[in-house]
Amino acid sequence: MDVKELRGQDVPTLNDTLMGILKEHFELRMQHKSAQLDDGSKLRKVKRSIAQVKTIIKEKQA
Repeated sequence: MDVKELRGQDVPTLNDTLMGILKEHFELRMQHKSAQLDDGSKLRKVKRSIAQVKTIIKEKQA
């Protein structure tokens, strides 16, 4: 998701988005541990998305 789109959302929507991304991150970690994940860069992209959403949430709360 684009950062501009994320900045346009309110905090409850961002929290829902964060929960979805965290669930995706968990699934990717499980696939990685069981050697079913083909593209390891997906993990890095998802971790970056988590950090971006958390940063935007923190900015909006301040």
